[in-house]
Amino acid sequence: MRRGPFRAGAFRSPARGPRTAVVLGRWLGAALLLCFATGLVSHLLQDPPSRLLAVGLPTRPPWGYRVTQGLHVACGLAAVPLAGAKLWSVYPRLFEWPPARSVRHALERAAVAALVAAVLLELFTGLLNTLQWYPWPFPFRQTHYWTAWTAVGALLVHLAVKAPEIAAHWRRARSVPPAGRRAVLAATAAAVGAVTLTTAGQSVPWLRALDLFAPRRPGAGGSALPVNRTAAQAGTVAVPADWHLTVNGPTPYRLDLAALRALPQTTAVLPIACVEGWSANGQWTGVPLPDLLRRAGLPPGSAVRVTSLEADGPYRTTDVPAPYADHPRTLLALALDGRPLTPDHGFPARLIAPDRPGVLQTKWVTRIDPL
Repeated sequence: MRRGPFRAGAFRSPARGPRTAVVLGRWLGAALLLCFATGLVSHLLQDPPSRLLAVGLPTRPPWGYRVTQGLHVACGLAAVPLAGAKLWSVYPRLFEWPPARSVRHALERAAVAALVAAVLLELFTGLLNTLQWYPWPFPFRQTHYWTAWTAVGALLVHLAVKAPEIAAHWRRARSVPPAGRRAVLAATAAAVGAVTLTTAGQSVPWLRALDLFAPRRPGAGGSALPVNRTAAQAGTVAVPADWHLTVNGPTPYRLDLAALRALPQTTAVLPIACVEGWSANGQWTGVPLPDLLRRAGLPPGSAVRVTSLEADGPYRTTDVPAPYADHPRTLLALALDGRPLTPDHGFPARLIAPDRPGVLQTKWVTRIDPL
């Protein structure tokens, strides 16, 4: 005899039903697809295929990554209450009996299991990434990337299997909706709105006043530009007294800080936009990177590798594709907002380029090599 959630009639809420599941599925699907598309942008910027190093990556608009990564994190946070509501609308089916009625039914349930597991893992790891807390033994970025593909694959299988039922309930029926359905949808929409409005201010300046729960609030605490990795964490607080910049090429050369400051300087307002979702503008002053490369005899179209003083770390070196290396607003920055760089912001010199993730704006630069 079946007991508990397996007994017939165990779930009685009239608000559950195919129409509720389809509406919530549309909202959740839109959020997940936006997350997937913007996540791919971030992945391509951080791990460009070798052919893109010289052919082209977008350098315009300079705030492009700020928008795509802000959307990525905002949609991911909005997907948390959406996923909870969607699971609520369909979880009685987890207790259907018999568990598999046919091969098609077994495949459908397997796809749903993969989809639910992948989405929950994505949202959980992504949420902790916004806090820069990684209490797991596996690499976050690679796991997040491949789990996203797993989720999308399982979602496509699920949509194919459920296509007839989705089509039948895509439009609102003329009959009176069951009691409670509108309340469930309204409550879900309110939860999504509240989550978005109280966290999006970390990347949307005009929502900053409502930014209550985001882990980073640019401008709070007197710091207009937050720092993810400090000089103390990187072991670069004490810069060697004989620090100099080495630029290799057909005519390699070395410059100390005074010589760099004596070169023609350019000022540009560019954002730091981080994978954790926060972003803020800074006024950067420094030597245009193309000027440094031409001085070393490197022709336009050259991709380069920038190396930091850091002894280790996943971003100790950064490959700069040719479109960025040639861009006149890509700077070896020596000052921020009119003042010399602080150790935490990359003293004595850091890279700043338009439309690049913050982790690629290498700090404490000491060498530039052609690729």
